[in-house]
Formats: sequence, structure tokens, C-alpha cells
Amino acid sequence: MNGLGLLVLLTVPGLAHGLWEDCGGICGLRPLMYEYEYLDEVVDTTRVVGGADAKSGSWPWIVSLKHPAIPGTRHLCGGSLINAEWVLTAAHCFDPIRKFGVVYVVIGATQLTKPGPGAQLRRIKKLVLHENYNKNDKSNDIALLQLSKPVECNPYTQVACVAEPTTNLSDLQNCWVAGWGAVTARAQNSSDVLQEAEVQLIDVHLCNSSRWYAGKIHTHNLCAGYPEGKIDTCQGDSGGPLMCQDKHSDFFWVVGVTSWGRGCARAKQPGVYTSTQHFYDWILANVGMKTSENIS
Repeated sequence: MNGLGLLVLLTVPGLAHGLWEDCGGICGLRPLMYEYEYLDEVVDTTRVVGGADAKSGSWPWIVSLKHPAIPGTRHLCGGSLINAEWVLTAAHCFDPIRKFGVVYVVIGATQLTKPGPGAQLRRIKKLVLHENYNKNDKSNDIALLQLSKPVECNPYTQVACVAEPTTNLSDLQNCWVAGWGAVTARAQNSSDVLQEAEVQLIDVHLCNSSRWYAGKIHTHNLCAGYPEGKIDTCQGDSGGPLMCQDKHSDFFWVVGVTSWGRGCARAKQPGVYTSTQHFYDWILANVGMKTSENIS
């Protein structure tokens, strides 16, 4: 792996540091966002479902998985760049794929038809599906992709911070989802421009209650959205990240991988995500690093 490993995070005010030098050893930061004026109001349009166009470089670790047989933008699923040569995504993205070698990864783009000079293209060298993934109930819906060669970090390409098992979700705020998926529940095509929406983490016990998902939520799932619906991930957003900001810092943690949901943006049917904390050691082990239990 040429010395590249999953970022093991050391939390300090303002930054999350990795022990490896991917992107200067920093993860979860959005360099270009410091150049935008946060006081400008973003016009809310019907996107993600219920989100808005993301500004260029807003989420520099989000990638698009593309398949040449898909019409339009070719977008299949989303993913998160977790170090310079590994992408975290959902296992179910590959249910219909017979040969993963035809899937390619676009990194550092916001608009898929005009990816811009900061974008990079990679093939998939290795696909790792969770050994206990079940496509029928979407349990253990997580996968890793090793890229054909490492990416080069720039303002449009940064690595994500993966939430550790010890990360307290109650210490996080400002949670977001983003992706190129359908912008309405019945839309046939993916969005050309990356969409983003702010969401709330929803108590898993409530999410699993009789009037909500009635026992279909696994212990390794998270739920996010709103009880009344209206804002949610949708088809094509699968594999992309659920991201929450540290209350005391500028960086974001990827706490979930977009997995499934009943419809899009329905009341009491929020998006369901695979918890990265639950699979943290699995992630480390499969990218060739020691698990958190063995890291001093």
C-alpha cells in the first residue's frame, strides 16, 4: 500500500490528524469552503430530496461510482474517499454488477458532466464486500474499493474522517447528506450537480418502532432525516456519506454510509445508514491496518 493507511484520528481543536501523510495528515476539512462567504443565503430548491446544489469543493471526499451502461451521467452510487487509495461505499451498489472492473470512480467533482480541472478518474483494483452482507435485508451493507492508483490531494480532493468506535454521537452536530441521486421520489435520472441537505440523527429505537420501520433496523444502522419527512437521500445516493461536524472543531466525521429507506422523504420513514463506528475495525483490517484494539 506504499505506506498509505486508513487515517487514525487524533482529535485536537480545529483539526483531525492522521498518522499517515494522506492530504498532509489531515482529514474531514473542506478547504474551499473557507473561501466562500457563509453569510450568503443558499436558495433552497427541491434536490437530494429537499436539499440544494452543493458549491464546488463543498464535500471533497465524496466520489461518484459510474457504470458505462447507465444512461445520462452514468452515476451508479456515491462513496467516501477514506485515504488516498481506498473508498468506502455500500455493498448493495454492486448487487446488479457482474464485472466491477467496468465501474470507475470520479473523485473531486461537483458537476458530473463538467467535472473540472481538480477531478481525478480511477478504476477499481479490488472490491471488498462485507462477508456477512445480506442483500435481502441489507444487513452489513458496507464495502471497500481499492483504487487503481492513489489520488493526489488538492482543494477538491481530501480524505474523510471515519468515526471511531469511541466517538460520541451526542458530541456531534450539523449533520449532512450529499449525493448525485434522484431529486424527487419518482425521478428516473440522477442529478448532474452534487446535492446536499442538512438532516438530524433520529433515535434508533424510535426509528425501529411499530409506526416507523417496525423492527427492520439492525443494531449496526443509524437513521437520519426528519420525522415529517420532506428531506432525505434517494435512489443514487446509496454508498454516500452521512456526515456530522465535531462540536468543538471544523472537521466532519463520516458516521454512516447511505444504505436504504422506504421510498424517499416519507414521514416516519427516514434514511437508513450503515454505522461506520460499528465497522471501524473491519475497515482498518481490510485496508491492511491494525484494528483499533491493537493501536497504542
